[in-house]
Amino acid sequence: MLRHLLLAALVFELSGTVSAAELKPATVAAFDHYVQLSEQRMATEMPGTFLLIDSLPAEPRDAGYIRLRAGEVVTDRLDTLENGKPIPVPSGLIHHWRGLSFVKGTTLKKTLAFLQDYDHQDKYYAPDVQRSKLLLHNGDDFKIFLRLRKHKVVTVILNTEYDVKYTTLDRSHSISSARSTRIAEVESADQPDGAEKPVGNDSGYLWRLYSYWRFYERDGGVYIQLEAISLTRGIPAGFGWLVRPFITSIPQESLTFTLTHTRDALQKP
Repeated sequence: MLRHLLLAALVFELSGTVSAAELKPATVAAFDHYVQLSEQRMATEMPGTFLLIDSLPAEPRDAGYIRLRAGEVVTDRLDTLENGKPIPVPSGLIHHWRGLSFVKGTTLKKTLAFLQDYDHQDKYYAPDVQRSKLLLHNGDDFKIFLRLRKHKVVTVILNTEYDVKYTTLDRSHSISSARSTRIAEVESADQPDGAEKPVGNDSGYLWRLYSYWRFYERDGGVYIQLEAISLTRGIPAGFGWLVRPFITSIPQESLTFTLTHTRDALQKP
């Protein structure tokens, strides 16, 4: 088992850092189509089912709420289909995860104020976020910069920008979306302020990242649901059986990390 893990790490390192991957128009088109269908599904869920846990039968729904109030982060993997079939993504992989957490003792107003403090998110989401900055702000619309650090055998530094939009539905419900507009990999992780690789012609660790948040104040706190859709390079031919589980663990880990650190920061005195 250990030998297989070490081999997977070696293959991932070689395929991700030695050979560059090109983001092709067909890959982008497939991702955009996947996102369009996913957003259509999200739109049909509201307002009837704001939190997806409420769509479950009574027994698993109640068990899920017990786990959330006990401090757990509940996650599940999603896969948007078209006519019952997976959507092909040439030369790329789409990672689609959803998570839910409960922040006891906070309010919707405090939660939104915390998340919109973009000049200081690196303090709360380190080491995954190394630098954060608000670039533009107009009402409920934000443009932000985040320098991300990803480590899985190798360390990768990404300079990323996002368009973020918040929408208040009523006194206890709000939603937001964040869509990446630029993702550039830094050439050397040892020099975070150094040169960048060409956008879309890099190691392919992350080409797109879209996040969808839902906030619901209830039960003496706020439920936070986060759904993330990301795009990475495809897996080199012949190594899928070995590398795929290794790579696909990263999006789930990032989702859990974000929800956990959001909860912990909001619950601090």
